[in-house]
Amino acid sequence: MLKYLPPVTWLLGYRFEWLPRDIVAGVTLAAYAIPVSLAYAGLAGLPPQVGIYGYLLGGLGYALLGSSRQIAIGPTSAISLMIAASVGAMAGGDLQQYAQIASFTALAVAAICMVAWLLRLSVVALLISDSILVGFKIGAGLTIAATQLPGLLGVPGGGHNFLERLYLLGGQLGDTQSLIVAIGASALGVLMLGDRWMPGRPVALAVVAIAIACATWLGWPAQGVPVTGEIPAGLPSFAVPQFGLREVEGVFPLAAGCFLLAYVEGVSAGRAFAAKHGYALDMRQEFLGVGAANLAAALGHGYPVAGGLSQSAVNDKAGAKTPLALVFASITLALCLVYFASLIENLPKAVLSAVVLTAIVSLFDFRALAHMWRVSRIDFYAASIALAAVLLLGILNGILLASLASVALLLAHASRPHVAILGRVPGTQSFSDMERNPDNEPLPGAIVVRPEGSLIYVNAAAVSKAVQDRLAGSSRSPVRLLICDLSASPFIDLAGARMLHDLHADLAARGIVFRIVGAHSYVRDFLRADGLSDKIGGIDRTITIESLTGGSR
Repeated sequence: MLKYLPPVTWLLGYRFEWLPRDIVAGVTLAAYAIPVSLAYAGLAGLPPQVGIYGYLLGGLGYALLGSSRQIAIGPTSAISLMIAASVGAMAGGDLQQYAQIASFTALAVAAICMVAWLLRLSVVALLISDSILVGFKIGAGLTIAATQLPGLLGVPGGGHNFLERLYLLGGQLGDTQSLIVAIGASALGVLMLGDRWMPGRPVALAVVAIAIACATWLGWPAQGVPVTGEIPAGLPSFAVPQFGLREVEGVFPLAAGCFLLAYVEGVSAGRAFAAKHGYALDMRQEFLGVGAANLAAALGHGYPVAGGLSQSAVNDKAGAKTPLALVFASITLALCLVYFASLIENLPKAVLSAVVLTAIVSLFDFRALAHMWRVSRIDFYAASIALAAVLLLGILNGILLASLASVALLLAHASRPHVAILGRVPGTQSFSDMERNPDNEPLPGAIVVRPEGSLIYVNAAAVSKAVQDRLAGSSRSPVRLLICDLSASPFIDLAGARMLHDLHADLAARGIVFRIVGAHSYVRDFLRADGLSDKIGGIDRTITIESLTGGSR
């Protein structure tokens, strides 16, 4: 079982000179986490300290079982908005029940992670393509921005989706409060300049500290400026979330969405950092890491956490060498909760909105979207589907629809493989696609087709139609031989084999010989077991187009 405890590996190879780097990275991560976690907790509709609990406990859980050495675990903007959009209806206005359901969702995420680990479902990371993820992040960023602009302007906001929020916000612009707008705009400006001029520095923490001082000395709460309010001092208590059967029905779809988003985003970031630092990320082990982080957060009254790219980038830039940086970050956060919690109560909520708005800037990867438009329209359309789904249906339904869109686009692509008609490259014994190389020489009395994809149930009919269309277009010269080159088809199923059987029967009725060349070992074994090899005179790796056509030119 020790192989499932990554600390056994990295602690044995730990170097003393790494310790200062991990300490600095941990303190820096904590400085970043405090304002961001307070903001994300508010975005999730939970008390501000709950966000800090997520970083404190989630980091410890991941450090124990996670395989990435730079990933930082905590609440994320997308998951926070998913909680806010889904838990409210289940809680029925009961704030205590709201917090319990949010914690139980984290517990459900941990359970799903364990099941996924047992079933070796690492392929789940492939359910959402990079293109889908780009569109999803842009949509999530726009949705989150629409939820934070009212706080920045001092208006109530409202609405259930992006368009409705924008519509209501437009009608409330006349009710903005100048003092709140000034506070929010000033904080937003300083944060943006800080990210540009001092990347990796705890600028947000400095802005939060200055805002608290100004609010206290200038009496902003008495002037109607909303603030975070009292934050209970001390460490979180541990308990299993209480819930009823009524809540379970709605929690698991929410937990499935949180799990999918947390795992995909965490693995994507983890693979990038692993490649940068020269070690391997164990994608199956990440189920245990994310599960342990969410279990710890759930028991400490937190809500679902994930390995976000922004906080992980902060951890990496600060010099983190191992997950020990997460432990030092948790220690720093614990000290802040014990000794400095009372200092946060006068923090203006407009500043937290500014923190969220600057934290989600990395989600808007419009450059990648423009690149897709130029290079691959199908990827652009996939990203657009995800973007529209999030804006119109919300974060949870958006991520689930994006997953289905990924699978649907994959099947759509597989259902229409290119079927190349091969001709001889002039002066050689090589063959290539005549569509791409019009100078190729056709083979007299023979047609050579090469399906460029596995022959499976979703494309068998399309491949058969392409071959039949080519036969129909060869009326000028009689066809005596049709060769199917399967060198580009690494896999075949029963539907694909049945298509080849039917094709052989149709060709035999026309007096046309059907042969197969270039089949891989698995495909050869499959077609032999299915009886096609005996029908067509054998399927052998030594049979080539040249040998069947007799070298004719």
